[in-house]
Amino acid sequence: MNERERLSSRLGFIMLSAGCAIGCGNVWKFPWMCGSNGGGSFMLLYILCLLVLGLPVMVMEFAVGRAAQASPVTMYQRLEKPGHKWGVFGVVSLIGNIAIMAFYTVVTGWILYYFVKFLTGQHADFGFAQMIADPGLNVTYLLVVVIAAFVLLSFNLQGGLERVTKYMMSALLVLMLVLAVHSLTFAGAAEGLRFYLVPDFSAIDGGVIVAAMNQAFFSLSVGMGGMAIFGSYIGKDHALMGESLRVIFLDTFVAVLAGIIFPACFTYGLEVTAGPSLLFDTMAGVFGNMAGGRWWGALFFLFMVFAALSTVLGVCENILAMVRELTGWSRPKGCVVCGVGIFLLALTTALGYSVLHFQPFAPGSAWLDFWDFIVSNNVLPLGSLVLALFCCNRFGWGWDNFVAEANTGRGLKVRPWMKPIFKYFVPGAILFIYIYGMVTFHWR
Repeated sequence: MNERERLSSRLGFIMLSAGCAIGCGNVWKFPWMCGSNGGGSFMLLYILCLLVLGLPVMVMEFAVGRAAQASPVTMYQRLEKPGHKWGVFGVVSLIGNIAIMAFYTVVTGWILYYFVKFLTGQHADFGFAQMIADPGLNVTYLLVVVIAAFVLLSFNLQGGLERVTKYMMSALLVLMLVLAVHSLTFAGAAEGLRFYLVPDFSAIDGGVIVAAMNQAFFSLSVGMGGMAIFGSYIGKDHALMGESLRVIFLDTFVAVLAGIIFPACFTYGLEVTAGPSLLFDTMAGVFGNMAGGRWWGALFFLFMVFAALSTVLGVCENILAMVRELTGWSRPKGCVVCGVGIFLLALTTALGYSVLHFQPFAPGSAWLDFWDFIVSNNVLPLGSLVLALFCCNRFGWGWDNFVAEANTGRGLKVRPWMKPIFKYFVPGAILFIYIYGMVTFHWR
């Protein structure tokens, strides 16, 4: 590879990092996880997990990426002490990024399909179950998403990914605000917001805590190098605690605004615990009953396309960077090979409800649940645990090296009193919640 590419601005870095974090995790998965886990009680735990677990892990991941000046597949090797074998976790990062694209690209295709249906006024005669059971439709929209992503990534970093993400993220935030304000005019707005924002402490149990932690890591894309790659593209002008807080604020802002779905649910008497189809069938029903619903629906799913595509671009850039470091390929050649590979692997999810039936867990589970289990329940929390151990202990990179990198530049710093949180609380909490989640998981 040639000299390492750079982002042209701090805004580009924040928008790219936030764009990778903001996606289906916020606007598709977050509402149905929130609806299925008690509403306000889940929201409270989710925000706590973001601050006490997600923020330290994000700072550590940015620091490792910036110090190593490498992609996740080799960053541990560059910083580890001689004779140590942390490099294997870089390979796990590559596997995790590929696994998430095995279903994320398909979900992005579903969102694009709904946008097209509303835009063309054909939104009265289709549904979620009908859509996922159509193999031709799923493969077509998957192909469109993968081609669009890798065509954009084939350009240089500043001219392709950075420029497009700045515009997409700006448009996304404007669309979110417009839709959120409009949702407050619904008759059921007060009841929906009460369910969404007021905690019901009696609804909190171990399962809700596990769900909140997994959702926090999934939403922030931390634990498998999603943030490290962008850390490797920036200079040392700003300390990383402040940058991490900005990214988390944008990510949380969009997740909270995604709760506009609940006033609509309560207004039209729709089920808030519908699961993965909540965004699709529920919102399609809402817009079908609303004056000007076709255009509000098109606007809603356009913002969804922007959110999902921003993450697809961020994760695919990560995969591309790792493959290029391993092979020395040019950006265009890497795009072709990675694009073909991700498309073929994602066919499992695209055809998982029609041709390639597979029940990995409880009845009703499919390929999507299998890939999500690998990423959300395993790679993200365990990858975050490895980061904490690597950054905070002498048998890894070491606390002093981590703090020196994280605090380089202007802005908020990692303080000495935070060391017990980073070194003991974060890995301890992750390990405990992970083990509890595995013991209580609905395997069959």
